[in-house]
Amino acid sequence: MLLSHGGEPLRTAAPVVRWTVEQVLALAPDESSRKAGGRLGSAGPWSGAGCDGSGAVWGLCKGSGSKPYQTVVDTTGPAYTCSCPSRKFPCKHALGLLLLWASDEAVRGPAEAPDWAGKWLDSRRRQAAQQAEPAGGGAGGAGAGPADPAAARRRAERRAERITGGAQELEQRLTDLLRGGLAAADQSGYGWWEETAARMVDAQASGLAVRVRELGTIPASGPGWPVRLLEECALLHLLDTAWLGIDRLPEPLAATVRTRVGLTASADGPPVRDHWLVLAQYDTPDGKIVTRRIWLYGRDSGRTALLLSFGAAGRSPGQALPVGVTIDAELTPYRGAGQLRAELGGQFGAPVPTGAPPPGSTATAAVAAYGHALRDDPWLESWPVTLREVVPVPSGEGWQLADAAGDTALPLAPSALSRPGLWKLVALSGGAPVTVSGECGHRGFDPLAAWADSSDDGTAETVPLI
Repeated sequence: MLLSHGGEPLRTAAPVVRWTVEQVLALAPDESSRKAGGRLGSAGPWSGAGCDGSGAVWGLCKGSGSKPYQTVVDTTGPAYTCSCPSRKFPCKHALGLLLLWASDEAVRGPAEAPDWAGKWLDSRRRQAAQQAEPAGGGAGGAGAGPADPAAARRRAERRAERITGGAQELEQRLTDLLRGGLAAADQSGYGWWEETAARMVDAQASGLAVRVRELGTIPASGPGWPVRLLEECALLHLLDTAWLGIDRLPEPLAATVRTRVGLTASADGPPVRDHWLVLAQYDTPDGKIVTRRIWLYGRDSGRTALLLSFGAAGRSPGQALPVGVTIDAELTPYRGAGQLRAELGGQFGAPVPTGAPPPGSTATAAVAAYGHALRDDPWLESWPVTLREVVPVPSGEGWQLADAAGDTALPLAPSALSRPGLWKLVALSGGAPVTVSGECGHRGFDPLAAWADSSDDGTAETVPLI
């Protein structure tokens, strides 16, 4: 059975607004799940499907066995459970049930949940209520803190010493590489880089190891690779020297350097409650780990936040939010200069579909925002921005987003050119201006979501592009 996850469920007096098909499909962990869920999105295999006013949806799906699969979704999380043996999260039955609910077909509501669904929903709400209570302050309680702060401090000091040794060794290796000429990097093959990365893992500097492995792929990346290799070596050298002189850095930048070399940070900033619009959700593989990124925009605060979650290879990360909905929730930021990462806290109601895009800027302002962010974090690959009134137009072998009312444009990143989202963006535009949210970086602009011109009431459907 799949386990639940997600935020705090909350009963609401009014019926929960149903999601769109696009918002449901954005939750799929992969393309095969998306297709399988689509085949279960009709009334045929379902019986006893219903929903209530608190955001719960349930149903029985006929499978290959004699007993139907019992599927329940709490859209306030969202969270899912199903009696099927699938290890994907959400499974195809949960996706099919949500598609059935989104189409308003054969899902009774508001109704009372059957016993098998009500038990799981009640259990979730009890757990949420317990988590919402302040941690116990007595001896041995959750809020008692480390049993031995001095021992924890010594462990941190020993790890810092190992990282320092790794950074010093890496500096020597980079010096040897440049003295021998960049052409040697192409001749030595990937083994030299992998051996260097392994040395950084031994030094407990996982962030340095990741960057070294990325360097090893550059000599095989096509024409112009020496320039790109030199640029990335310079950034790695900058990170090394920043760590070695971390005591002289201002604390926000020092926190960023610690995160970049691989030390885990804590989400201990002041909590921010807002109505957060889910802009995008996508997964990227990183060796044996899959990283899920969820971009949020706070309508009241104007802040952009990034939620990160991780899953083992072959399994999608647990945290998931449908693109295009707005959640009334509290986020706790992580420390670090220029860092947008936050942790999702309590939610104060069910997610509701919304159609108002974030306020956008011009292409020139987007580049300026990225440049400003680089002053706080020189290792940033990109920065989240929203472009307003831009038109996708072909440019040579690629595409760019041109300001409809100006003479500036941003090229699309190479990674965006091979995705189906590019053609969804072109079709949405049809030559007319659109609003696009994405990541602006040194490789170009990577579009993540788009909106056509707003209607008279200021709404527009969010179209996921990734």
